[in-house]
Amino acid sequence: MTQTGYARPELLVETEWLEQHLHDPDLRIVDCDPFDVYRRAHVEGAVGIRVHHYIKQPEYPTDNRKYPLVAPPDTAKGVMEGLGIGEGTRVVAYDSNGSLWAARLWWVLNYYGHTRVAVLNGGWKKWFDEGRPMTLEVPKPQGAVFNPRANPDLACTLEYGTANVGNPDVVYLDVRSDGEWTGANDRGNKRAGRIPDAVHLEWLNFVRDDPHKTFKDAGELRRLLERAGVPPDREVVTY
Repeated sequence: MTQTGYARPELLVETEWLEQHLHDPDLRIVDCDPFDVYRRAHVEGAVGIRVHHYIKQPEYPTDNRKYPLVAPPDTAKGVMEGLGIGEGTRVVAYDSNGSLWAARLWWVLNYYGHTRVAVLNGGWKKWFDEGRPMTLEVPKPQGAVFNPRANPDLACTLEYGTANVGNPDVVYLDVRSDGEWTGANDRGNKRAGRIPDAVHLEWLNFVRDDPHKTFKDAGELRRLLERAGVPPDREVVTY
C-alpha cells in the first residue's frame, strides 16, 4: 500500500465499472446477503448464495465446533459450481453489510486458488442509491467447473498461532467489536478475551462511516494501521 493508492487496486471494483461490464460473458456477480434478502432485489445478473453466507458446511449453524474454518473442498466445489464460478470466471462479490460477507467469499475463493475475484466498493446500498440496474430474476448458471486447490498459507492454524504468540515479527490484529476485545461481549462462547499482545482495530474502522460503507483510501488505512501498531514490515494475523 502506498500513500498515492492501493497496493492491489484490482481487489476492489467501483459501481461505474460493474455497470459497464454487467454483460461480460466471463463475469459472475455474487450477492452475499442472506438468500431471502437477495430474492427481494439484487444487481442485474447476480446469483445468490443458498448456503450459510460464511461459505462453511451447510451443517455449520448446528455444529460449529466440527466445521470451524471453511467448507471442505468437495462442498466448496459444489457451492461454486452452483453459482456458476469456473476456472476462468471473473467474480465480483457484494453485500449490504459493509462488505463483511463479500470479503469472506473473496477470501474463500482465494483460499481455494481462485484469485480472479474482487469486492464491489459500497456494495448493494451504493448500487441501489445510484439507481443502477437491478432485478428480481434469478439466473440459472450452468456448465462451470471449479477445481479447489487449497492454499494453507492463507489460514493460521491453532498450532501456528499459539507458537508465535510473543514473536516480535508477528502481529495479531483483532478486528472484532470493542465489546469482544474487552471481553464484555462473549457472543455465547465459554471463554472471552483476546490473544496476548494482540492489537485492536475493529473492522468497521476500515470503511467510511456513511450509508455505503465504502473503503477508506490508502493513506487513511496506512495511518490507521500504523497508529494501531501494525507496521508494514511485519507478518499480520487477523482474527
